Amino acid sequence: MPVLCDSQIRELVAIEPFAEAKKRPGNVSFGVSSYGYDIRVGTRFKIFTPTPRTGGITVVDPKHFSPDLFVEVDCAGRGDETGEYVIIPPNSFALCETVEWIEVPRDVLVICVGKSTYARCGLIVNVTPLEPEWRGKVTLEISNTTPLPAKVYANEGIAQLIFLKADRVCQVSYADKAGKYQDQKGLTLPKVD
Repeated sequence: MPVLCDSQIRELVAIEPFAEAKKRPGNVSFGVSSYGYDIRVGTRFKIFTPTPRTGGITVVDPKHFSPDLFVEVDCAGRGDETGEYVIIPPNSFALCETVEWIEVPRDVLVICVGKSTYARCGLIVNVTPLEPEWRGKVTLEISNTTPLPAKVYANEGIAQLIFLKADRVCQVSYADKAGKYQDQKGLTLPKVD
């Protein structure tokens, strides 16, 4: 299963808006790279902020997930000389959406991995696959594994997509299955069909 290079990514994968790799002093890198594409985090976040419930402990349940466990933040236009950003509390996490809209070809599987710039600060992006013919803005989970608040900069690189081209086309794609996260336009909470 070969990995797509920069020219193949340009030709075969729909990414909007598409950015070329170039030096952007003072920014976390983004755009096409030799064998991947560094996606950007948008300005909208859902920050996990559990609040004790009367009469017991709140349990996080992926089958019955409560949107009340998040505070929604849009940092567009908010920031300082370093850029727009959001603060993730210590030992917590945030959901975010990518700037880019991705359309995965039928014979490609995409693996999304975190960028080392953030990982070296204790911020981890969940490794997630994008299946063949999946489309949408990617909802990412960023964990702050540190005991300190952490900044994440909007409109800058957050993770890298690695495109694996299959030797054969799959019989059933994500689109064929009418996957539950197909065509998501932004931040999407967990769903169970």
